[in-house]
Amino acid sequence: MTLQEYFESTNGRAVLATADASGKVDIAVYSKPHFIDDETIAFIMADRLTHANLKSTSSAAYLFMEAGEHFAGKRLFLTKIKEDQDKEVIATMRRRKCYVVTEGYEQEQQFLVYFKIDKALPLIGAGK
Repeated sequence: MTLQEYFESTNGRAVLATADASGKVDIAVYSKPHFIDDETIAFIMADRLTHANLKSTSSAAYLFMEAGEHFAGKRLFLTKIKEDQDKEVIATMRRRKCYVVTEGYEQEQQFLVYFKIDKALPLIGAGK
């Protein structure tokens, strides 16, 4: 099963971790990735701390935990490769109406941030 097939068929919750230039870490709840191809994913993000951190360092980590009582999921180690601010491109990528976290979120500048998948591991263990 490919990573794209896995994420399309598996329910769960996820977080994206980034760090600023001094190494101070941030972690935020994120949706499933949008697959561009087998090695490239993208996330829609607002101009907040996660996006700001990616301006100073291109590395990120994505942790996905499958729904249920077991400890299964994926860890993706990522490198930012580019971003797009085109509202029409972002709208075509959006799976559903976004959950409004704070008032005014829908009016904020949105970014489609692309990442190369450097490594994919299971939630627990080093994998095969």
